[in-house]
Amino acid sequence: MRSKWFVLFSLLVMVSMLLAACGQATPAPATEAPATEAPATEAPVATEVPVQDLTINLGTYPDLLDPQKASFVNEIAHLKLIYEGLTGLNADLETVPGAAEKWEYNADLTEITFYIREGLKYSDGSLLNAKRFEYSLLRNLDPNTAGEYSGITDEIVGAPEYRSADPAAAPEELAKLRDAVGIKAYDKAGNLCTGYDQPDCLVLKVTMSQPAPYMHTVLGLWIAYPAKEELITEGGETWWNEAKYHVGNGAMVLSVLEPSTQAVFVPNENYWRGKAKINVIFKYITDSAVAFEAYKNGEFDIIGLAAEDLATVEADPTLNAEKMVYPGSCTFAVYFTSFKEPFTDVKVREAFMYALDREGWVKDVLKGLGSPTLTWIPKGFPGYDPDENRYGYDPEKAKATLADSDWVKAGKPLDVTATFSDTPRNRTRWEWLAAKWKEVLGVDVKLNPVEATTFTALTKDRATIPQMFILGWCADYPDPQNWLSVYWMSTSPYAQRYGYANPELDKLMKAGDVEPDPAKRAQYYADAQKLLVSDAAVAFMWNNVNAYLVKPWVKGIKTTPQDAGWPGDVDPLSIYIEK
Repeated sequence: MRSKWFVLFSLLVMVSMLLAACGQATPAPATEAPATEAPATEAPVATEVPVQDLTINLGTYPDLLDPQKASFVNEIAHLKLIYEGLTGLNADLETVPGAAEKWEYNADLTEITFYIREGLKYSDGSLLNAKRFEYSLLRNLDPNTAGEYSGITDEIVGAPEYRSADPAAAPEELAKLRDAVGIKAYDKAGNLCTGYDQPDCLVLKVTMSQPAPYMHTVLGLWIAYPAKEELITEGGETWWNEAKYHVGNGAMVLSVLEPSTQAVFVPNENYWRGKAKINVIFKYITDSAVAFEAYKNGEFDIIGLAAEDLATVEADPTLNAEKMVYPGSCTFAVYFTSFKEPFTDVKVREAFMYALDREGWVKDVLKGLGSPTLTWIPKGFPGYDPDENRYGYDPEKAKATLADSDWVKAGKPLDVTATFSDTPRNRTRWEWLAAKWKEVLGVDVKLNPVEATTFTALTKDRATIPQMFILGWCADYPDPQNWLSVYWMSTSPYAQRYGYANPELDKLMKAGDVEPDPAKRAQYYADAQKLLVSDAAVAFMWNNVNAYLVKPWVKGIKTTPQDAGWPGDVDPLSIYIEK
């Protein structure tokens, strides 16, 4: 069944990609009714479903909760409950209307116009118009924001110039660059909007410097979430760390935020799609063994299923019935920071890659909850390369490659430190890896465990990025552009952070980004991915599966490979508790 699911999913996302490449907007559906509404042919039943708590262990508390700075899945899991973008993804990962009821491209795909739903409100009842989205998108580009995803909209006129400007430049110079960006809010009469209190400010026009048939999907991401300017100003640099400043337009309202302890979300009475039937409570237990015991004690409704607990779960009929395992959308890799010695030497990187026993890792450490990979885009996603076989586990080649490196030939010591999020189980996993590298290469890898939220922060900054670590990338939307151009373009914050750049790779990705022919576009990205592997920038290691334990009274969950932190987050309105 699993392989069939992958085939079906691949067909679905390929159709979605082809529609985008042809510049066709997804037609706006009829207004969606709450899930509790009876069919039109039957008399409605006037029953009020009581709102009940859904308690979830999310693991690590976010490093930040700022929509224009977020990038990690635990951050996004919070934000997508509070806010909604111009568009969204449904359970089939198709782009559908969100705050915008429809959108239109011009003939050459260099301009897109969004039409905001009339009468939209924030959770506090205040007006939400196109000017709010203009502010959010410009804030994402503001060099003083330094957004993690600031480069994802570089196709927009003036966006690269504004985001790469000196944040200390004169205010008038920054204002000039900002005003030149092709993001403008208009009223129904076609006049530029003047403020946030304009009810007829319902049109957002985005102008691109090149064809960008995927822009309607990109602008559904958190970078466009309409956080309120006045609340951000009032709250200061860490505004996002207090619930009162998160007045959003999503399905839920953040009512309580106790950093590192809990976040409590209640239904948004003003959400245009209807009212949720649950309160969502996130808690943050980083030790999966502790979380597992808490789940068994009834303290959680949903937790991530750790590989270390899989045998116990499968041996228990009750727990096994609560197991939920399905394909994921993430690729994890061992990152070698290429500007930090000895990984400045490509042969040292290659030696560590050949010495990486991916099959053993998945079998012995992950207990089968994943699949080994030698490439970047996962199976089931457009752009997956099933023929990639370079840098597979080869102990003899690993030894020979290390011996042939300039670093070893010069007699320099191999001083390598691996940094990771500190939990007892994570220590065990890294000890397994270090032992393998010691066995194959004879290198003593030092282990540097750090607090979980601190680890996240370290990996986000070039100045603090560790020498060696493991991170993953999970799909934002099912298109090779999201896997390649967004992440590995030399102008991307991610590639810059890791010290990676290849002009030829940039050229291939840029060609793919603007190519309207689906077959040619796919080939550009395929060539780019092969070149990326050739550069040995990182050691692609495994693809995840989504693995959770879910109590039987949790109903209505819709799953996707892109679930961010918990199953069902694609549509919290569909979930209810039935005890």
